[in-house]
Amino acid sequence: MRFVVSSTELLKHLNAISRVISSKNTLPILDNFLLKLEGTTLTITASDLETTLITQLELENSEEDGLIAVQAKIMLETLKEFPEQPLTFVIDPDSLVVEILSANGKYSIVGHNGEDFPSLPNLSDNKHSINLPHDLLLTGINKTLFATADDELRPVMNGIYLEFAPEEVTFVASDAHKLVRYKRSDVKYDNVASFILPKKPASLLKSLLPREDSDVKLEFDQKNAFFTLSGFKLVCRLVEGKYPSYNSVIPLNNPNELLIDRVDFYTTLKRVSVFANQASNLVRLKMTPSQLIVSAQDIDFAISGVETINCEYTGPDMEIGFKSTFLIEILSNLSSEDVKMKLSDHSRAGLLLPAEKELEAEDILMLLMPMMINA
Repeated sequence: MRFVVSSTELLKHLNAISRVISSKNTLPILDNFLLKLEGTTLTITASDLETTLITQLELENSEEDGLIAVQAKIMLETLKEFPEQPLTFVIDPDSLVVEILSANGKYSIVGHNGEDFPSLPNLSDNKHSINLPHDLLLTGINKTLFATADDELRPVMNGIYLEFAPEEVTFVASDAHKLVRYKRSDVKYDNVASFILPKKPASLLKSLLPREDSDVKLEFDQKNAFFTLSGFKLVCRLVEGKYPSYNSVIPLNNPNELLIDRVDFYTTLKRVSVFANQASNLVRLKMTPSQLIVSAQDIDFAISGVETINCEYTGPDMEIGFKSTFLIEILSNLSSEDVKMKLSDHSRAGLLLPAEKELEAEDILMLLMPMMINA
């Protein structure tokens, strides 16, 4: 098995898939990249058992098909130091010795039997298949990933819930304190289907999708999902279990409405929250018809901060408390100029929505549970 490849091109592909490799792998073989040569196509795979990422390079110079696993750390650290140049890889299938020949040197490492690398799962006969625009998938992940939980007792909350229907596709994430629901009506699916995408593959897709310029082919069954991109294939095991009924926690009757400049609100919260109690991060919002008073205090350290912002508010004067870190996070993930906050009373969840839509087919809703205010 022998092939010639550009050092920078190989490093670019290895860097992209190396993020899937876990620092605490249960199987030693998973500390390796799997290199498979077929004709002029070099397929490279990295995996942590739960998630697998595959990429391909087209070679101009190659001989003899083969399969070998090579230590990821050594490969990455060696390639990082090379300037752009062709590298020749010569692999002995019997001794599993991998020789890397550069313009001025020769490097030798012992590989591992590629047959020991875990094989990919197979999708069942009743799989679902849909083509998603790459920008839609990226936006859905970007808008929801921050709201996923880290809850060992409720693993279904630790991922993004994707729901496909004839009318729309919906992305949902929640950690029981905040909830994000992102809908798009410009993609439709003949059947009703859903799955929970774990956080790690969602993060990997978030880094890969900005380079895409074509649709992503998504195939999934009850256990696994396959995302086929132009230069990569991501395979992941799905979170098993039933996602909670998220629609039931969204309050329907919210007569009190606040309209405010998003950046003003965000920067004010960043300043005032410095003075909040470090344990609770509580900020108070006091609403009047034309002004929002944002305040925080930490009695233990005798510090406090208060700021007033112009706004439009319809409803009776009202005071409500929120965890500042969550509210700041939500505002940073909304991209409109102005935001609407819809409220019913100080003890029920507040809804945050963009005042104007970026896309007509888009519907985004963010929900935040309030905190108790001590008088």
